[in-house]
Amino acid sequence: MMAQQTDGEAGRTGVYLSPMAQRRAEFADACASLFARLHLADSADVAASLLAREQPDLLVIDLDRFEPSIDADALGDLVARRAGLPVLLLCPFAAAAWVPALMASGPVAYAVTPLDAAALRAAVDARLMLPDAPPDDASSLRALLGLRARVQAAVDGAEDAHQLSEALCAALCAWPGVLHAGVFLRADDNDLQLVAQQGPDALLLGALLQRTDRLLQVPLRHAFPGLLAAAGGSAVLVEAPEQPGEPALAEGLRAHGVAMALGLPIPADGPGAPCGALSLLFGVARAFSLEDWTTLQDVAALAALGLRLAGIVRENDHLLARLTYISTTDALTGVANRRHGEALLEQEIKRARRYRVPLALLSFDIDRFKAVNDTYGYPVGDVALRAVADTARAVLRASDILVRSGGEEFHIIAPHTSAIDGLKMAEKVRVAIERAEIPGCDHVTVSLGVAQLGERESGDSLTQRTDAALARAKRAGRNCVELAMQ
Repeated sequence: MMAQQTDGEAGRTGVYLSPMAQRRAEFADACASLFARLHLADSADVAASLLAREQPDLLVIDLDRFEPSIDADALGDLVARRAGLPVLLLCPFAAAAWVPALMASGPVAYAVTPLDAAALRAAVDARLMLPDAPPDDASSLRALLGLRARVQAAVDGAEDAHQLSEALCAALCAWPGVLHAGVFLRADDNDLQLVAQQGPDALLLGALLQRTDRLLQVPLRHAFPGLLAAAGGSAVLVEAPEQPGEPALAEGLRAHGVAMALGLPIPADGPGAPCGALSLLFGVARAFSLEDWTTLQDVAALAALGLRLAGIVRENDHLLARLTYISTTDALTGVANRRHGEALLEQEIKRARRYRVPLALLSFDIDRFKAVNDTYGYPVGDVALRAVADTARAVLRASDILVRSGGEEFHIIAPHTSAIDGLKMAEKVRVAIERAEIPGCDHVTVSLGVAQLGERESGDSLTQRTDAALARAKRAGRNCVELAMQ
């Protein structure tokens, strides 16, 4: 600990705390003249003993190089037992989470660093002139309640991450002072992408950052608060666009009327990197109260909850789609299974009768398929079944439905198809399968039966007539098509 004697105003005494000798020297050069006695402390313990002995007019804590996991308790105790002493925090822009953490221990003011000597002196002088910030007025508290309610509504009403992000941007832009809001989320490749934004039409983050995806690769990832918060997991507050040291970015923000920027990490569901960040750009620089910080932290937590819920919905939809596929699809050939095929046939029968259009049903199976299995083995038989299904699908229309009804037998539901057209379709299928090369057994053939739905006929009756026609094709020598009798 060392003390600096000056001719400061009104006999003021100050304590400046920093673990860095260079920072202590720079502070003394810039601000010593504001105090009659300025004490420089290199640890919280030294600062605490000075506060007990000197009863200074101002405590300045420079948070650069302090570690939250190590120093939070000691600095919090220092703020808590100050007994009415004004406190000014000098907080690095990339470590803004220090501010609400120490505000919880007692009233403090803060300034975001880096600051040049003149700005540093102005911040210290302002804190000496106005020891305690005025409490939030009723309108500010109403605005915070409104923000929280809008974000909660966004979470409640969102069906997916994109819709939630859009709603979050709208909710944040309604908070007084916010000029632009954006949401960054981690993509499947673990990089960041800009999912949503809202603000003036000319203020586009993609133009400022030069891209909207793989944002952890952009040169400005260390300077733009939203990206820095998502990458580092801590709140980032820039009180002047020039503070991160990127003149081009600062000029771009200033050109759009941005005076201050905040990045809030969206916490992950468990340990690990944040799942994204909220970006807020303000038209006017302002100081956040503890209530502001608390609400903003709640907003980030609500955003995380909304993303988890959206993820659960997406996973449930995926599982439902998978279950539906498994329950309706033949595992070997990938076509509709028998049960699903029967349901689809009933639907098409109702549609055909409602709109008075023809409907045909085709039935076919592989000729002498048992011989294929006996001669070449069941694996080759499975290959033959898949090849037959793929060949048939290739010549059918998009509206036609191929069904594996069992073993080597298939049905084709052909909407808007008469008996004559059904015969033509069956012949096309027969020729295509006859010509198809089947790995392991060269070629196979199929026999087919065709029937057109009668005026009052049921699905079972139609299927029986089609199968009967198929049986006649078998008796006729196979590899041919037969039309069902009425």
